[in-house]
Amino acid sequence: MSRIVPPGSTIGILGGGQLGRMTAMAARSLGYHIRILDPEPDCAARPVADAVITAGFDDPLGAAELAGASDVVTLEIEKIAPASLRAAALYAPVRPGTHVIETVQDRGRQKRWLSEHGFPMGAYRDVQGPGQLASAVNDLGAVFVKSCSGGYDGRGQALVTAPDDAPDAWRTIGGGPAVAEQALDLALELSVMVARAPNGEMSVFPPAVNHHEDRILVWSVLPGGLAPEIVSRATELALGIAEVIVLEGLLAVELFLLGDGSLLVNELAPRPHNSFHATERACVTSQFEQHVRSVCGLPLGSTEIVTPAAIVNLLGDLWADGPPLFERALRLPGVRLHLYGKKGARPGRKMGHLSAIGPTAQIAVARAQEAIALLHAPVHSAA
Repeated sequence: MSRIVPPGSTIGILGGGQLGRMTAMAARSLGYHIRILDPEPDCAARPVADAVITAGFDDPLGAAELAGASDVVTLEIEKIAPASLRAAALYAPVRPGTHVIETVQDRGRQKRWLSEHGFPMGAYRDVQGPGQLASAVNDLGAVFVKSCSGGYDGRGQALVTAPDDAPDAWRTIGGGPAVAEQALDLALELSVMVARAPNGEMSVFPPAVNHHEDRILVWSVLPGGLAPEIVSRATELALGIAEVIVLEGLLAVELFLLGDGSLLVNELAPRPHNSFHATERACVTSQFEQHVRSVCGLPLGSTEIVTPAAIVNLLGDLWADGPPLFERALRLPGVRLHLYGKKGARPGRKMGHLSAIGPTAQIAVARAQEAIALLHAPVHSAA
């Protein structure tokens, strides 16, 4: 049986947030129909979908309904219950597969898998309570404690610098199984996006360099201006992980570069990723088109850099004093606005991003930063 899902077919997407929305937009350009499952009836992807099933990610009946009307099912978020994934797989191929999602969606399980397969990581401990967390701090020094399930953009995480702080940190993350990761002296953070088709074809985007504040991505740039040996090792790691885990779809591999030049795997995300939004401007093929190509078994697109590009995230905080003045940012050369159609801005919520291109990566980042600074800059009237 052919593993190709040709244009004109229907793609079911588990999750209707901004990643589902942008994947659906790319799929529409290729001629696909789109069905979405999301708990929110007015999710970000609704305007670009043929139909939306309002159901939880832990609803096997909803997942089966989605798959029954789809030719292939993919996802934009990892927190899909295994029972829902298995229910969907009875009716349509699920890409990435259930085994990938189950491995990745629990931080402890993910780290054990990486360790068992010999991929480099920082020191960590599995912790089940504040006592074990305090012991981890004694063993490793300062640690970041992270809930094994749920939590993103800094949620479900806390920095612990002394054993006596463990009880408060445990309450902060909401308890439950967690991992305590040794705090490392980072030179920078980077990520690699790899696509793997059902026939085993693989393609990788150049690494992106990322800047975080309070563990939330602030800006990202492609290409990252990294030394060739760093690019080569990062690419080799990402391809190796995708091959061993038998990926079908996309996989973002977040990496730490230490001061001594070593690379460590931080986290895996089997879906489009915030740090590769710039591919819409920088590359021949965006991550969203590559997502569609990979899960549908189409030939993978070129990941060649056409022009340096950067993105800066627009968080809900920007709406606190009224709508941002987007017209100011759009006056800058090479700047575009990407809003996600979300209802209800709140602090820390990703509402969209600005992208900017430039002759160099440094200029692209500077333009993106200038653009966001203009959104609430004071208006100076003539004297």
